[in-house]
Amino acid sequence: MQGNLAAVSPAPEAVRDAVVAALGDKAKRVDLKHGEVTVIVTAANYLAAARILRDHESCRFEQLLDLCGVDYSEYKMGDWDGPRYAVVSHLLSVSLNQRVRLRVFAADDELPEVDSLVDLWTSANWFEREAFDLYGIVFVGHMDLRRILTDYGFIGHPFRKDFPVSGHVEMIYDAERKRVVYQPVTIEPREITPRIIREENYGGLQ
Repeated sequence: MQGNLAAVSPAPEAVRDAVVAALGDKAKRVDLKHGEVTVIVTAANYLAAARILRDHESCRFEQLLDLCGVDYSEYKMGDWDGPRYAVVSHLLSVSLNQRVRLRVFAADDELPEVDSLVDLWTSANWFEREAFDLYGIVFVGHMDLRRILTDYGFIGHPFRKDFPVSGHVEMIYDAERKRVVYQPVTIEPREITPRIIREENYGGLQ
């Protein structure tokens, strides 16, 4: 194999042990499940832990592959009793051929904030904008934090579990004003029952 690429991925236990040793008390918890290593850190240690994962010689996670927000408010049918919002990142070490998942919970449910990782991995830019747009998570230090999927007049954050399915407003073209306007949603919510339940003899079944 050319260069310094590892020919074989290290065992998950080895990745876990390397991450534990590198992070020390910066890690709140390091889990190994289904062959995958997950690091959980506090918001206060998030940026420092991410920097260690990138730079430490036994980690060398040079690439951020993905970053997303998570709303845990309805997790386990509402039995979740921890912080509501989390940010989850997936990191790859090309040189050591290993992966890790990094999870951080925002300390404040009312104003969820975590540090931006853009200065460490530029690929975090649009991922963080998406998490801000869809979940309302604020990434402190991001140079251009604004909506990326919804339009500028959108109200709320559509991936939050308490966001109504039909939204708050709808956008229509007003022929008289000759422009697009926003108005309250006119869609009436309704429950759709499958026909096989609604009709007693559907399909000839008794």
